Amino acid sequence: MCGILAVLGCIDNSQAKRSRIIELSRRLRHRGPDWSGLHCHQNCYLSHQRLAIVDPTSGDQPLYNEDKTVVVTVNGEIYNHKQLREKLNSHQFRTGSDCEVIAHLYEEYGEDFVDMLDGMFSFVLLDTRDKSFIAARDAIGITPLYIGWGLDGSVWFASEMKALSDDCEQFMSFLPGHIYSSKQGALRRWYNPPWYSEKIPSTPYDPKVLREAFEKAFSKPSTGILVLILLAVFKRLMTDVPFGVLLSGGLDSSLVAAVAARQLANSEVACQWGLQLHTFCIGLKGSPDLKAAKEVADYIGTRHHEFHFTVQEGIDALEEVIYHIETYDVTTIRASTPMFLMSRKIKSLGVKMVLSGEGSDEIFGGYLYFHKAPNKEEFHEETCQKIKALHLYDCLRANKSTSAWGLEARVPFLDKEFINIAMSIDPEWKMIRPDLGRIEKWILRNAFDDDKKPYLPKHILYRQKEQFSDGVGYSWIDGLKDHANKQVTDAMLINANFIYPENTPTTKEGYYYRTIFEKFFPKNAARSTVPGGPSVACSTAKAVEWDAAWSENPDPSGRAALGVHASAYEAQKGGIAGKIAIA
Repeated sequence: MCGILAVLGCIDNSQAKRSRIIELSRRLRHRGPDWSGLHCHQNCYLSHQRLAIVDPTSGDQPLYNEDKTVVVTVNGEIYNHKQLREKLNSHQFRTGSDCEVIAHLYEEYGEDFVDMLDGMFSFVLLDTRDKSFIAARDAIGITPLYIGWGLDGSVWFASEMKALSDDCEQFMSFLPGHIYSSKQGALRRWYNPPWYSEKIPSTPYDPKVLREAFEKAFSKPSTGILVLILLAVFKRLMTDVPFGVLLSGGLDSSLVAAVAARQLANSEVACQWGLQLHTFCIGLKGSPDLKAAKEVADYIGTRHHEFHFTVQEGIDALEEVIYHIETYDVTTIRASTPMFLMSRKIKSLGVKMVLSGEGSDEIFGGYLYFHKAPNKEEFHEETCQKIKALHLYDCLRANKSTSAWGLEARVPFLDKEFINIAMSIDPEWKMIRPDLGRIEKWILRNAFDDDKKPYLPKHILYRQKEQFSDGVGYSWIDGLKDHANKQVTDAMLINANFIYPENTPTTKEGYYYRTIFEKFFPKNAARSTVPGGPSVACSTAKAVEWDAAWSENPDPSGRAALGVHASAYEAQKGGIAGKIAIA
């Protein structure tokens, strides 16, 4: 991941202003420690902090068209850049960067080229010929982007809030799948897939199609969902630097690792970095994830790296974590902290890119609360809402926790074509049906249940969903709650609605995180970038209504799915008192 900052149309274009832009851009240097770039054209500034993944020697940014009248600063990866270059054979390219195609696509097609990009990206493009500009964000919001407005009429864009919050009167999260055009002065949606309307699909389930769809997220075009999965992973092996896979031992990360291990032999990167895949896992000693990840790594033959942390080490990192991830959402902070610690360890090994398993739970209804979905209509609508909100939760966590240490995370499950295939399946097939032997994400598990050439051991393939913040060790969340209870008094929580009238925290843990967030980001606009509302096991507020008991225990942990999780909280009068084993 890189860091971008663009300021367009400011009144002041003095040296002092340039120095201020450089100073603010430095706040993003953790995202891109390899090089810094700045282009100034009259009262417009485009800056860039680079993490060099593709073409490290010549791909410094900002990037340009042939005569440098079009300037672009990009954060992300364009996986189909080679195919796009073939369509642009009349253009002269200066670098081997995958992102340079954006400047030339704009020359060729104007503003209507964004849907041609296959990748994860946020970019700002300036046309110096008429001083117009556009900014766009990828379909799901895998890469972060914020938009802000200065009192002088300037428009700002930044990869992280910390680069613009001090200098903008108002700012907000830039919506995924949208483009901003200075000519229109507004955002418009460029990403319009069939599932976005939330209309109930009716395509029958075909396990081969699903498996090929995921494999395609790694590689070249084909048909079928199984191939799409394979290719989704393969195309994300586009790199000129050392890489690996984040492996928790759960279904999603295990499938990514298993597919990547198989695809590696056929990829160009094998010539540079060898045939053995590196995998990484973190947890408290004895945690469920460590055990499962080691078993998967041994089974698929990776070089596995296991990291440990203590509850105290996690607590000590909380302030730094919240500064980097820019949220006070409880679930996100719980999961981001071990990911943040692991990313530092990974970067110390010389690795700059990792594959990760985010997105599958939203697409397939993998969270345990989906067991209580009353019908396929509400099941499907919930998955749509979850995908649309990914940029505020798991995408934000995966990107910012890793980027804090100059590490890039790529997410094959959020491949555009794979999402379209998976979301076109009749949701009846995604419903959890114990009477038919179907657990959560059964259609994905079944697609990879290959007796002849198994991807994973059966008990891993059918392991119950474990949220990352739980899987690293149950005492992690329990320790966070105990720590927060010592920092926040009963009186403080009772009066929380007066101190924090917007998104009022309802638990001491939530209150504690909010105080840290407000210290770094005190403006009203900052707190409005964080979603709110009740949640059980990562549900939307609406899905809490699926079970009356959940309203008594609105905790985002998977263990709050009472009667579903094998180590669920025990609901007793006065709150959560312990755990019970479900037979």
